[in-house]
Amino acid sequence: MSDPASSKRHPLAWVPTAYFAEGIPFAMVIWVAGTLFKDLGHSDGEITMSLASIGIAWSLKPFWAAFLDMFKTKRFFVLAMELLMAVLLGLLALALPLPNYFQAIIGILWVLAFASATQDICVDGIYLTSLDEEKQAKYIGIQGMAWNVGRIFATAGIVWIAGVLKEKSGYDAKEAWAVALLVSGAAMGALTLYHFFMLPPGSKTASASTTEEAMATFKDSVVDFFKKESIWGMLLFVALFRSAEGLLLVLAPLFMQAPLAEGGLGMTLVEKGLIDGTVSTGVSILGGLAGGVFVSKYGLKKTFFFLALCVNVPNLCYVYLSYAVTPDAPLSMTTIGTLVTIEKFGYSFGFVGNMLYMMQQISPGRYHMTHYAFCTALMNLVLVPTQMISGELADWLGYQHYFLFVIVATLPSLLAAKFAPFPRDPDADANAEATASTEP
Repeated sequence: MSDPASSKRHPLAWVPTAYFAEGIPFAMVIWVAGTLFKDLGHSDGEITMSLASIGIAWSLKPFWAAFLDMFKTKRFFVLAMELLMAVLLGLLALALPLPNYFQAIIGILWVLAFASATQDICVDGIYLTSLDEEKQAKYIGIQGMAWNVGRIFATAGIVWIAGVLKEKSGYDAKEAWAVALLVSGAAMGALTLYHFFMLPPGSKTASASTTEEAMATFKDSVVDFFKKESIWGMLLFVALFRSAEGLLLVLAPLFMQAPLAEGGLGMTLVEKGLIDGTVSTGVSILGGLAGGVFVSKYGLKKTFFFLALCVNVPNLCYVYLSYAVTPDAPLSMTTIGTLVTIEKFGYSFGFVGNMLYMMQQISPGRYHMTHYAFCTALMNLVLVPTQMISGELADWLGYQHYFLFVIVATLPSLLAAKFAPFPRDPDADANAEATASTEP
């Protein structure tokens, strides 16, 4: 079902900005906060244990997704959450001078994560109810590209601002990060204002008007979800596909920032921002777009295992980096940039398969928004334990052995892709309802 009112707004007027706005807060919680804490002297184990647990917020989305249609439009909740997140990013800057800033920032990040999760649900809901399946497929590459640009804006742009202020303008670390965090808050505020005018409302996907009806609807959506053909095989794929990725999400950026004496790459904030931003932005965009075109031409089922290889094989780049660098022989930015670029391109290209699998195989039906939330919740829940142990495991094994362990951990992901069930034929069922999202 599509929203007739949305036809007045071209998808390019809101799809890129909506998913750009999705990528920023997720990246601020999962990656930028880690870079900040690392710059302020905290250990890998302390960082990963504290930040990875916050990822549970995105895994709890199904428990309130069914209630978001009861009183207001999806657009209302997107705007409210984006405004709230703009304020919270400002509060992060104000918390830095506090003596217990670490605990205060972790607390704010928890609230930010729940706001981001709510935003995810409703942006996805607007996407699937405002666009028919043909347009969903048409703009899936734009969707993924925009989310990754939001991620890069945070991991590169915000980090680069902090680095320039610290390394070239004489700011101390906390002052530099405070300014950078305020910039991120201003960006979310600007996106809120833009979406106030441009974002479609999204049509309702549930008819519940009371808490009792919402609970009954939620219960029915759970029962309906587990009645789907081949559901357990499909959920096994969702649970395993990102098994190795969780080991890299927080730890790989910390490895880039770690001192040479500790086996890291010894990159400054400016260098890290430059590599993640200027060099990697183009290839991440190209990877997502190319993946969408590739699947559109050859079909998801035929390309599925190859897409899984594209996500996982480039992890070998970190193995090479960890063995090539030594305290006496730092690697050139060209070498680091090339290998990080390969990894980012492969991930963006291959991850399109994961999005489309959940869109075309698992989510279609009466509760498509809620069922997609189920999928992304499980996907993110699997990442939590691997992220939590990544720092302590890297401290114990050392970066070289740790990245070898990551390669071994890709095997479940590849097997899951190889044997993933395809109960629906998207080509034969082109008019079925579907959902789409880019949330890692």
